[in-house]
Amino acid sequence: MPAVLAAAMAADPKQAHVAADFKHDSPFIACRFDPQSRFVFAAAQDQAIQRFEVATGKKATLKAHDSWVRAIGFSPDGNTTYTGGYDGRLVFWPTAADSPEPVRKIDAHNGWIRSLAVSPDGKRIATCGNDHLVKLWNAEDGSLVATFTGHDRHVYSVLYHPQGQWIVSGDLRGVVKQWEVATGKLVREFDAKDLYTPNPGQGAEYGGVRSLSLSADGKHLACGGLYKGENPFGAVQEPLVLVFEWESAKKVQSHTAAGGLKGIVWNAEYHKDGYLVAGCGGSGGGHLLFWKLDAANEFHRFSLPNTVLDSHLSADGLQVATAHHDRQIRITRLVAKSG
Repeated sequence: MPAVLAAAMAADPKQAHVAADFKHDSPFIACRFDPQSRFVFAAAQDQAIQRFEVATGKKATLKAHDSWVRAIGFSPDGNTTYTGGYDGRLVFWPTAADSPEPVRKIDAHNGWIRSLAVSPDGKRIATCGNDHLVKLWNAEDGSLVATFTGHDRHVYSVLYHPQGQWIVSGDLRGVVKQWEVATGKLVREFDAKDLYTPNPGQGAEYGGVRSLSLSADGKHLACGGLYKGENPFGAVQEPLVLVFEWESAKKVQSHTAAGGLKGIVWNAEYHKDGYLVAGCGGSGGGHLLFWKLDAANEFHRFSLPNTVLDSHLSADGLQVATAHHDRQIRITRLVAKSG
């Protein structure tokens, strides 16, 4: 690619604009680009998954769960899609089939599957859920490889380290555990308890590590969620991302939103250029928030037309998909508008 063209296509959050929107007849709760960004897979409250072709908006429906689906992931080559539902079922799909049908169904967890992650070599799938467990599955035949025990609350998120030897998982109480894949041993914990807000008056435990992301250079681990959960049933909370130094496990930053924005960070990811991109939604509306490591508040906020319930950054870093309560998936481009 010529240097001038490459520079023209560099991501710039301040150039963010909605480039496409895909409509459905049920509110969306989750979304993910496939590794090649050909498709956005989006889960809705009607218990089905919609696959939208990014270039054309063409839609295909994937139906195999008896519940909402929150966890979506892919094999590294993009040929296989994995979904995990609140029915505890893990399902394998052919990503690009004209009319996708399940290749394999596994009763994986007792209760909700909240997150899944695929190993860098594509041979294993990690899942976690409300049964307090993290499980490891063989991607070739669907067999159970290992079960990691130790969390005492719902496990909200799981991340495969890019070198493949570790899994990281985060739970409701802000306990983040690092596991050794080969042995199943607990290596250490990161203290993300600021993401947990007990509310005895309402009989609620609230918060949790809603997302995990490791920076491209491997030096920082970001844990997304909420704090100041003064009234969980009234949606009174503010977004928070805690950043830890990977080598020492010390917290080095707390990212918040300026002006007391009300909402939850549903997903926070490191852009390859080093800053964090987060989808935030709640009573304060829907937003994309962008943070640099050296600042607590965001350096840019892009407001969207409706509450955000999930987000995902494309592999090339040029676009962000967001799932919305108004029954739309929006694609935000981080480059200048053409023309």
